[in-house]
Amino acid sequence: MKRIETDILLDALRWRYATKKFDPTRKIDAETWAALEHALILSPSSFGLQPWKFLVITDQATKDALVPLSWGQKQLSDASHVVVFAVKHPITPADIRRHIERTAEVQGTAVETLAGFERVVAGFVENPPFGLEVRSWSTRQVYIALGQFMAAAALLGIDTCPMEGLDPVAYDKVLGLEDSGYYTVVACPAGYRAEDDKSAVRPKVRFHPEHVLKKIGS
Repeated sequence: MKRIETDILLDALRWRYATKKFDPTRKIDAETWAALEHALILSPSSFGLQPWKFLVITDQATKDALVPLSWGQKQLSDASHVVVFAVKHPITPADIRRHIERTAEVQGTAVETLAGFERVVAGFVENPPFGLEVRSWSTRQVYIALGQFMAAAALLGIDTCPMEGLDPVAYDKVLGLEDSGYYTVVACPAGYRAEDDKSAVRPKVRFHPEHVLKKIGS
């Protein structure tokens, strides 16, 4: 694996911001977008269950329809692509078995050898420990994928804007998710910032490291 320099990573993360205004004339090229889709697919999740679906929207009419369902945020209509992150709920025994079968396929092993792992996952989902609520737990997995997507986009020079300010039930209706077992969690437009987006030059505000980092050990 080719290692990127630390300054490249940090420069990309400093450059990234929640883009308030996209340039509607600029589109993400196919190769770059394919890499970002693959970054989504490679996102980690607990037990590797991947309790999500990523809806990639480029249809202009659909993007326009999402704007009034999102506090009028025009980023949705102006961005090149919009990704809607949906959570799978409930996670069923069939979902777990599908993961087990895919694991066996990819790792070249027999399904039977994964029986213990399947029982562990099923037990967790059926009787979650520590007072966990499974839908909330699954939703947190979705945010892992969102973070990976945004970081990957920044490294490729693509702007993003995560959005929770939306009506998830209305999104589900527009996107055909009703009765699918998947539910909208968050949206993330992606594209290129407009030259007159004042937020692009606004200093990034973060607390000093000593206020948010606690180091335990040397």
